[in-house]
Amino acid sequence: MSDLETLVLDCARRARTAAHELAVATRASKDTALHAMADALVAHQDAILAANAEDVQRARDNGTPESLVDRLRLDEGRVAGMAQGLRDVAGLADPVGEVLRGSTLANGLELRQVRAPFGVVGIIYEARPNVTADAAGICLKSGNAALLRGSTSALASNRAIVEALRGAVQASGLPADAVQLVPGEGHDAAKVLMRARGLVDVLVPRGGGGLIRSVVEESTVPVIETGVGNCHVYVDAEADLDMALAIVLNAKTHRPSVCNAAESLLVHADVAEEFVPRVVAALQDAGVTVHGDERFAAQEGVEPATEADFDTEYLSLDISAAVVPSLEDAVAHIRRHSSGHTEAIVTRSQAAARRFVAAVDSAAVMVNASTRFTDGGEFGFGAEIGISTQKLHARGPMGLPEMTSSKYVVTGDGHVR
Repeated sequence: MSDLETLVLDCARRARTAAHELAVATRASKDTALHAMADALVAHQDAILAANAEDVQRARDNGTPESLVDRLRLDEGRVAGMAQGLRDVAGLADPVGEVLRGSTLANGLELRQVRAPFGVVGIIYEARPNVTADAAGICLKSGNAALLRGSTSALASNRAIVEALRGAVQASGLPADAVQLVPGEGHDAAKVLMRARGLVDVLVPRGGGGLIRSVVEESTVPVIETGVGNCHVYVDAEADLDMALAIVLNAKTHRPSVCNAAESLLVHADVAEEFVPRVVAALQDAGVTVHGDERFAAQEGVEPATEADFDTEYLSLDISAAVVPSLEDAVAHIRRHSSGHTEAIVTRSQAAARRFVAAVDSAAVMVNASTRFTDGGEFGFGAEIGISTQKLHARGPMGLPEMTSSKYVVTGDGHVR
């Protein structure tokens, strides 16, 4: 066994010990720790931002695209947002012990299914150091110990954040090992974590398609898959075109480097003559490069789209675009190219909206609303652990309830079978 493997597995064992204590912790003690963690982020803001500046400079020196640098970068507002996210989680109901269903059996046994923590949750993620605080907070509130494996690009930031969080957790009376940064750099530490079955109960990968595929395919630990966001906006024949324009611009340009940003635009042929020039001009004014089919490419400045463009999660000011003959063709296009994250329809037709919602198989479907709303905070869940695009256990934004399993509690009075 290598020294790195020994270090990672030792972290996992300490996390399992901490998880036993968290499983029986009261809501009051967990909420106290969450508020202390939030306060610690603010108190250690200068050290966190100094560490982040090192990561950002190193990323720029390495030629990292600016869209990815934006994911990595922290400022006072983002640190304040991380702290507020922890406070928001403290204000949410504790999922542990929630009764999912219950009944009295014919023989008099009382049966209850209740929420219970997973135990040890490993999070493998890229860039975005805000995930460090979000994941730690959601895991702690749901009674889980968190093993955090961020990317090397955010190593200094993550170390500073975790140092602040661990001190706050310990000062609150809970075990510091409830929050740990997995040691090591590169992919080797992540691989050890992926194979720590029996010590780690579940893994959640957050990042690009390559990372997620690697974790899903190589892990022996159960994985909750969070997918990439090739999100679509479909402008129907019955759309309010002013509304459609506002939604497309918000979905694409509000924050292009996140997974719920729109990456593809579909326009019904009946409104294409009027809408395509309008939307292309508006997108270009906002700095967006449009990769379009023949109808879109007829507009000045639009780049001809390849088939690969329609499969791309750009995470930048780029969008693929096509004109479709019908709603059914829009649905067929989405089925071919979507990552199953979020799709939106803009329409005044209830029949079209119902058909789109029924036919599109994604974690979230928006009607007359931006794809940017697929978010745990926007849904009222508090800070999220990620957005699941799989169909088992959890789908969509994963808040506190999604970070639990369940167990059955059966109460009798001397019953024997």
